[in-house]
Amino acid sequence: MKRIIYILLPALSLLTLGAYAQAPTPRPNMQPTPKGGFYQLFTNNTGEKIKLNDVITFNFIQKTDKDSILYSTYKAGKPVQAQIQPSQNVGDLMDVFPLLTVKDSALVKVPTDSVFKGHEESRPPFFPKGSYLTFILKIEKVQSLNDAIAEKKAEGQKLKDAETTAANSYITSHKLTPLTTASGLKYIVTRPSVKRKPLAGDTVLVNYVGRTLNGKVFDSSVEAEAKKANLDQQGRKYEPISVVLGQGQVIPGWDEGLLLLNEGSKATLIIPSSLAYGERGAGEDIAPYSTLLFDLELVQVKPAKHKFAPKTGIMNPAKKRVYKKPVPSKKTN
Repeated sequence: MKRIIYILLPALSLLTLGAYAQAPTPRPNMQPTPKGGFYQLFTNNTGEKIKLNDVITFNFIQKTDKDSILYSTYKAGKPVQAQIQPSQNVGDLMDVFPLLTVKDSALVKVPTDSVFKGHEESRPPFFPKGSYLTFILKIEKVQSLNDAIAEKKAEGQKLKDAETTAANSYITSHKLTPLTTASGLKYIVTRPSVKRKPLAGDTVLVNYVGRTLNGKVFDSSVEAEAKKANLDQQGRKYEPISVVLGQGQVIPGWDEGLLLLNEGSKATLIIPSSLAYGERGAGEDIAPYSTLLFDLELVQVKPAKHKFAPKTGIMNPAKKRVYKKPVPSKKTN
C-alpha cells in the first residue's frame, strides 16, 4: 500500500475519494482548505499567484505523522509537473497550489480519514484513524499552458536530435551499412533466405535478442542470451514467440521489419524510438527517445487465409485479433 500512495501522487490522484471527513486542526498555526486539508506557508514570495490551467513544476516530500518518508522527488532526482485544475478532492492539492507563487514552500496535511473514506480495507497500519498524510512542497516553476507545451516540444526535439546522433555514431563505429525504409527503420539481413515472405495477417514465429545502443540486453527469447545478460524472466519458456503481423501486437518497427524478411532469414533491425517506445520509453532499461537493436530470426511463417479484392487483386488481412505488446524483462542485479 505504501508503494501505491507514493507512485500515484506525482499524477495527483492519490485515490478515488468521496466526501471529505472533518478533522481537527493538526497545528495551531495551520489554515484549513475548502476540501478539508490544512496548510502552512513557509515563505511569502511576491509575484503572481498560481492560476487555473497554469503548469507547475514542483518538488515534494511525502511523509507520515511519524516523519517516515514515503516518497521524495529530491531523492528521485526529478521534480514533477501538474496542470492546475479545479479541485476534485482533498488529496489532489489543487486548492493549495493557487495560494502559492514561484519559489514558495508550504506544509500541507491531508486527513487520512478523508483519503480512505469508503476504502477502509486499503488503509495501511502506518495511517491509523485520525492521522495525516503530510506534504512539504516547493514550487520550482510556473508556466502558462502554451509556454509549457512549447518547452516540452523544444525538449523533445533536442532529445530526438540526440537520438539521431547516437544512432548514426553507433552505425559508423560498428561499420554497418544498413538499408533504410521510408519510415526510418534500418535493417541488415545477416542470413538471407529464398523462402516465402509473410503478409499482413500471417502468423510468424520469431526468435530475438533486444539491445539498447550501449549494448544492454533487455529482452530475449533465446535462453543462452538471456542467461548471459542475467535477465529475470522467471517461468518463461524459451522458444520463438508468435506474432500476428499488422495487428499491433508488437512495436511498429517489428511489424514493418518482419514483413521485409523471408522465412528462415536472420536480420538486425535498428529501430528508432518513433517506431518503438517513443517519448515514454519502457521499463528501467529503455529510456525515452531510445533507438533499439533487435537481432531477429524469422523461424516460420504460418499463412492466414487471405481474401483478394476481385478487381485489384490486392490482398486483405484475415480477421483481426488483438494482442498486448510485450514488456521488456527486468535485469537482475
